[in-house]
Amino acid sequence: MSDIQAEWFIALQRLVPQHSLSRLGSTLAEATTPWLKNALIKQFLRTYNVNLDEASSSSLDDYPSFNDFFTRALKEGLRPIDGGKDSIVCPADGTVSQLGLIQEGNIFQAKGKSFSVTNLLGANDADSQRFINGDFITIYLAPSDYHRVHMPVAGNLSYCRYIPGKLFSVNDTTAQHIDGLFAKNERLVCMFDTPVGRCAVILVGAMMVAGIESVWQGHYQPGVVKTDQFEPDQVSLEKGEEMGRFKFGSTVILMFEPGATTWDERYQTGTTTHMGEALTKNS
Repeated sequence: MSDIQAEWFIALQRLVPQHSLSRLGSTLAEATTPWLKNALIKQFLRTYNVNLDEASSSSLDDYPSFNDFFTRALKEGLRPIDGGKDSIVCPADGTVSQLGLIQEGNIFQAKGKSFSVTNLLGANDADSQRFINGDFITIYLAPSDYHRVHMPVAGNLSYCRYIPGKLFSVNDTTAQHIDGLFAKNERLVCMFDTPVGRCAVILVGAMMVAGIESVWQGHYQPGVVKTDQFEPDQVSLEKGEEMGRFKFGSTVILMFEPGATTWDERYQTGTTTHMGEALTKNS
């Protein structure tokens, strides 16, 4: 995409009613009328070349709505979870957008663009300080990807915070042109206590995302900032266990405290990821 095309693409996103458009998309995606949901699924399959052979079912009749198809499960055993005792695994199928050190509390987004841990988490508190000079990885989920998000490491949920926001696209073009993109968009911050310290799993919404869900609550309704605290062991999840899902393409950001992890060199910007594979060295 040329610079001029990119500028028009960004300008259009600023002009369109992002939330109204996404709510319309959500209504269509939840429709259970057989001919309508099948037409939506078939068009999606043609547009994005989805590999249905990986799905637990390749029959459209097994999906009551488009969203049920979009958040489809994979065949049993298709994404084995790395068994390394100290490994941190990829939470989702997708593509690495960026990864590396959190430089003095700032996370690199794209050339000349970044955002702060404080803005991403929606609070300037002890947790914001924990991740200063820690490590992060940002994984982009394209529309054709598997859209369930899994635990990178075993952990107990401390709190989750829903933060309303914009719904810009989160593809590479937008990331290169909107500063602080992931701290502007709607997101769900999930903070876990793990054997390697605090781990933040942030699910970032985007244009046409019909919803973000968690296994402990279900669908999060758009609204005001809301933080839910959890007792120890109230929500305890194993490495590789599902923790949430998107109802359209979006982004997952992982953050760890300093010294908790070292990313394997095979992961670079643009590297394809698969849920369950080890992200770390010597796993």
